Amino acid sequence: MTLEVFLFVIFSAVCLASSLLMVTRRNPVMSALFLVVNFASLAGLYLTLNAQFIAVAQVIVYAGAIMVFFLFVIMLIHPEHEKRFLEYKPMLRIFAVVIAGLIFVQIAYIIFFSKPSEGVSRELAQSIKAGTVEEIGRQLFVNYVLPFEAVGYLLLSASIGALVLAKKKFK
Repeated sequence: MTLEVFLFVIFSAVCLASSLLMVTRRNPVMSALFLVVNFASLAGLYLTLNAQFIAVAQVIVYAGAIMVFFLFVIMLIHPEHEKRFLEYKPMLRIFAVVIAGLIFVQIAYIIFFSKPSEGVSRELAQSIKAGTVEEIGRQLFVNYVLPFEAVGYLLLSASIGALVLAKKKFK
């Protein structure tokens, strides 16, 4: 067993365990912390698949910014004062278990009965080069510079609009 396969198995086991623990915890803060562990293990999986940029973006964007936002909202709404949603709707719990079972069957079918696509390049060096930050930057600033600039202006106008809407009085 190579190191890549060993790390893939370890990261996938941590990802599976943390996702199950995240869903089964009653305390939303503990669920959010297990979600952070899940994001970190996903970043490790991306690294084993030679997608360095996506792994770094996973840690910075999701485990950093989004989880801080989630924890802030969880602390703000005081979820311990909320009524138990599934206690008053037992049929919803049965529906959720059926949907989860169907999704599990679909994933198992994909894993055991699907075949790899023939259009995927088998060359490892090309795969490693495609996921680097340098190659993504080159593609972004050479082939997609106009959409990149358009998104920048769109975000600038959205932030100016948010400032205008948030301001109570104009002086």
